Amino acid sequence: MSWLIRLSIVGIVILAILMAYLDAQVREKFEGKRWALPAKVFARPLELYPGLELKPKYLVQELDQIGYQRVPNVITPGQYSLDGNEMDVYRRYVKLYDGEEASARVHLRFSGNTIDGVWLDGQPVALARLEPLLIGGIYPKHNEDRQLIQLQDAPSLLLKTLVAVEDRDYYDHFGISLKGIARAMVMNVQRGGLVQGGSTLTQQLVKNFFLTRERTLVRKATEALMAILVELHYSKDDILETYLNEVYLGQSGRRAVHGFGLASQFYFGKHISRLSAPEIATLVGMVKGPSVYNPKRKPENALARRNVVLGVMHDQGLISDYEFAVWQKRELDVVQYSQYQRIEYPAFLDLVRRQLRSDYADKDLTSEGLRIYTSLDPIIQRSAEQAMSNRLASLESGYRMPKDSLQGAMVIAGTESGEVEAVVGDRNPRYFGFNRALDANRSIGSLAKPAVYLTALRSPEYNLITPLDDSEIKIAGANGSIWQPQNYDKESHGTVPLYQSMAQSLNQATARLGLQIGLTNVVQTFNDLGVERDIPAYPSIVLGAFEMNPFDVAQMYQTIAASGFKTPLKAIRGVTTQDGQLLSRYGYDVKQAIKTEPIYLLQKIMQRVVKEGTARYLNSQFDTALNLAGKTGTSDSQRDSWFAGFSGDKLAVVWVGRDDNESMPLTGSSGALRVWAQTFKDLPLKPLYPLPTENIIEQWVDVEQNAISSEDCDGAVLLPFIQGRLPLQTLNCAQEPAPSTGKSWWSRMFD
Repeated sequence: MSWLIRLSIVGIVILAILMAYLDAQVREKFEGKRWALPAKVFARPLELYPGLELKPKYLVQELDQIGYQRVPNVITPGQYSLDGNEMDVYRRYVKLYDGEEASARVHLRFSGNTIDGVWLDGQPVALARLEPLLIGGIYPKHNEDRQLIQLQDAPSLLLKTLVAVEDRDYYDHFGISLKGIARAMVMNVQRGGLVQGGSTLTQQLVKNFFLTRERTLVRKATEALMAILVELHYSKDDILETYLNEVYLGQSGRRAVHGFGLASQFYFGKHISRLSAPEIATLVGMVKGPSVYNPKRKPENALARRNVVLGVMHDQGLISDYEFAVWQKRELDVVQYSQYQRIEYPAFLDLVRRQLRSDYADKDLTSEGLRIYTSLDPIIQRSAEQAMSNRLASLESGYRMPKDSLQGAMVIAGTESGEVEAVVGDRNPRYFGFNRALDANRSIGSLAKPAVYLTALRSPEYNLITPLDDSEIKIAGANGSIWQPQNYDKESHGTVPLYQSMAQSLNQATARLGLQIGLTNVVQTFNDLGVERDIPAYPSIVLGAFEMNPFDVAQMYQTIAASGFKTPLKAIRGVTTQDGQLLSRYGYDVKQAIKTEPIYLLQKIMQRVVKEGTARYLNSQFDTALNLAGKTGTSDSQRDSWFAGFSGDKLAVVWVGRDDNESMPLTGSSGALRVWAQTFKDLPLKPLYPLPTENIIEQWVDVEQNAISSEDCDGAVLLPFIQGRLPLQTLNCAQEPAPSTGKSWWSRMFD
């Protein structure tokens, strides 16, 4: 018997060591930070004010996305009604990085597609804000998401139902249920395998927290020991609260939905405290099998399981006979949209994460539950995504290209603020992968030309009508090669005025101009515009023979659109803790990088690009009173199609190309420009009015003869000039030949 005693002592020692090890694990998990909470990323709050151009359908789309319910009569927060040109919205309380908005009734009156009046609780106001759309999260590697709740947040009916269905002896056992184990053993013997475990809620929690899902006796024994240790250290209420936040209740794309707090928002669009009895039954029923009983994906299974749970609730006296009879017939009432059943915007989220890295470690972003408030505009983002997908498919069909051979990217920002309002990084906007908007470095082609012409206009030697030579040009390279750029039409155009050279995107004249003004000066202008990458001072750079990504191009063009005031493009407005304490606020960093006068002249030229140049297609799509400005770009062999265009308030850069860098039958005007046009076709834009300074004067000139003229002279046109940079010659009309029967092509450009 001595060997048996010794063996028992060894067994007790091993068990004690094991228990000590498991106890340390239990205490570390329960007494430390139990969950890594992902950062929540929000769009801009929708600001409603008299005079705002906003189609009612877009407001309805956004309200649906943030989980508002359309009803005949608004009664509670989270509801809205629409009757003709009148809309009532019962705004929820929302806490933002820059303050909070109380729950209130917002009344709107529309006049066509413009808000005519805004009332808050019956009083006219200048501005009312709605809560922002939750657009994504920055998740830890396991992609778990949850909304933490305290036990008192949960309805008592939920707690009683969960215990009745999952662990009826919860308040009587010490972590394991002997009756449950006995019942499971009988079932396993009958079935000839390990099919039922008889787990308590505590055991389920231990399994989720510490163990794998494998069905082995060793794992079950470890689970039982750890469950006992948990019960020794912590109260029943503490364990139940932890369970409520940990349990897995479904999947939303790449994101795992954990806990009843998030599940109630995800499936029913409401806080857990407002769940009805049938909704409680649906969620409790999912515990048995979240994929099998998912009410969004398998509603028939979920409905049957919910009714089984309602039966348990009835048997336990939790609901009455009448309630049981009525609620069995009720639909699942799962919301189609909610803040937590969201469409994520991977390209924009990628930008947010990169810009946050300067202030926050990745660990903070994936574990501290931070709230990130951004500038994304869901209305503009949706329009950009649809335009990219639809137009690329149309181009492939129209030009007989292979299906899905084209790719695209787009960046949209406010011209003055530099706030990024939309990002598209793939023709499939839900794709989490290579982000072309930030990482596709491609030859920019003629998008480089505005920097060349701006360099010239910064010099006192050039003005809008300075004649340029558009004859053939050959430049010898260091290795004996010859660079011989040609115009797109393969023709030379003789002597052309500076503004016309850019409006028609003439390569030969641009190449000569770049050499005349100095390549190092051109590079300096690129840098002043916000291009931070190294650009070698080679002749070919004046025609865009170097690479940039769409985001960097947008930064360059933002300075042009903002009249020389450079503002770093930013996607983030503010960051708070989970409970709303402000951590960071991202203001504007505006710097005048280039004097206003030459930028003013450049904007005038870029408006000509739209009116009669390579971007004139926009004339057929938009009101000419918008005075849009832009520049098309096509790289060598038509491998890249670009368009950068702006109005008085919006700037967008579009790239279209192939990932294999093969040629396409597309130019900047036939490809990227069409995506730009479709994006903004249905969106409000403000007209572009370049603002002259006191140093800008208007003068009648004869463009063809590069001379000052007068209004009475034949062919005279009125053009802007920088003070002191007028043509050197002055014409005397009396000495001119008799007027011709028609206007010269130079003057027709300004009619």
